Amino acid sequence: MCRAGVGSRMIARDGSGDTETWLVDLPATPRQQWSALAVAAALLLIFAILAPFTAVPLPQIDAFIPSLEAMVFVTDFITSVLLFALFSIYHSRALLVLAGGYLFTALIVIPHALTFPGAFSPTGLLGAGLQSTAWLWIFWHAGFPAAMLAYAWLRSPKRKKFAMHTSGLPAIGWSVVIVVTVVCGLTWLAIAGDEFLPRLFLDRARPTMTGHYIAISMIGICAVATAALWPHRHYVLDQWLMVVGLAWILEMAFTALFINPRFSLGFYAGRSLSLVTSTVVLAVLLAETTRLYARLARSNMMLQRERNNKLMNLEAVAASISHEMRQPLTAISANARAARRFLGHVPPNLEEVRAAQDRVISDSHRASQILDNIRALFGRGDQAREPVDVNEIALGVLSTLGGELKDHNITTRTELTNSLPLVMGHRGQLQEVLLNLVRNAIEAMDAIKDGSRLLLVRTERHGHDEIAVEVEDSGPGIDPKDSGRIFEAFITTKSQGMGLGLAMCRMIIERHGGQLSALSSERKSGALFQFILPIKSAAGSTAAPR
Repeated sequence: MCRAGVGSRMIARDGSGDTETWLVDLPATPRQQWSALAVAAALLLIFAILAPFTAVPLPQIDAFIPSLEAMVFVTDFITSVLLFALFSIYHSRALLVLAGGYLFTALIVIPHALTFPGAFSPTGLLGAGLQSTAWLWIFWHAGFPAAMLAYAWLRSPKRKKFAMHTSGLPAIGWSVVIVVTVVCGLTWLAIAGDEFLPRLFLDRARPTMTGHYIAISMIGICAVATAALWPHRHYVLDQWLMVVGLAWILEMAFTALFINPRFSLGFYAGRSLSLVTSTVVLAVLLAETTRLYARLARSNMMLQRERNNKLMNLEAVAASISHEMRQPLTAISANARAARRFLGHVPPNLEEVRAAQDRVISDSHRASQILDNIRALFGRGDQAREPVDVNEIALGVLSTLGGELKDHNITTRTELTNSLPLVMGHRGQLQEVLLNLVRNAIEAMDAIKDGSRLLLVRTERHGHDEIAVEVEDSGPGIDPKDSGRIFEAFITTKSQGMGLGLAMCRMIIERHGGQLSALSSERKSGALFQFILPIKSAAGSTAAPR
């Protein structure tokens, strides 16, 4: 049995040493082993059922041999092409020999079908004699076991390491030339030497004992080839080749163990097994190719997803910087213009100039802090934590945005609970959360043309070990259809928004062990955002449990 997880590995490497290659050195899974055993058992069961009745005569079907051997040609030829393709990748001599063996069986069936009496003419084509078809069948059923034996011999660890390091195309070309030459030579021998070769048939239907003994010897060759694959039975290709060897043995057993005339039950059963021998490895190759393709497709999808995630992260970082830096840069520009305007007064209003310059300096410090916060947010290192007073942060944010609140005619009200415990966190990031929430409230209330504009910031205890911070506005509120998506990245309800503010806020709060949510406001309109933070000591341990 293969070890767990080994069967899932498909590693394509150079054909050298002890490297693992797809299918050639792929250990069979338990399911594949049981499948091979089931097919082998089914073949033995069919043989046991039909063996007593092999001599039963059946009607002669002239189209049987051409149809059957056409299918054998197609399946064996496709199998040889796939094996040659694998050889071109891995340069395994064993694969080259096995591919040549399948090409040999694909080609040898052509003269066998053409010379078979009654298939295309009463005596066969190509000038065949009485023995020609039988000898072509002998060459056919001796050639492939010989290829299997050579494959098993080349599979041994001592010879396996000697991979072919030359280009695969010349080797494939020479193999094809050799196989075609051998098939042509054996065809010529079977036809031209009809009078000189041992007699295998007394007439068109009755075999001789000579053919019986030759078939028995070929069973021995095939049994040796199948036994030679036993040390490699835990590999996918080799275990199915052993099944092919068993089918080959059973096919010849219908001829060797029972002297049956043509068109008997044993004749039809034996020839039908030829189709089994030609399709088993092809089915395995196609199944493994499909499985490999599926794994490569999944791997490609995972790589593509990882690439997209990296691009999204880069886009998120860039968008976050743009989103967060816009406000302080706008404030710096506005205060610089105000300072210039105050300098143009006669006499210059130096007091207002100093105030504007102080605001420029403050905004530039805030821009620098934003960059530090973003680097800390997207960085992988441990973030520096310190005791933070959320009331102090709330008042600082309202002071920073005081000018904007005044310009938008927004009345600010605070309900800050005194003596709130400190929380352990990143001061700058928590400040960015409140800045985003208040700024969103300002933009939301711009849509209110009539009525008062009210912003409420509230802090309170939430249970025994948490505090809650709420930002509530009197704007149009949140559309119910957007309530489940507003915290997703790149989802925005603003015409000029990027959809990152609330997503970043949730990320920051969750990294602090808290939760950010949108709640129903007690007013008829407006939005209410609340984030909850755990109360922690300076050492970072949670306060008394509930």
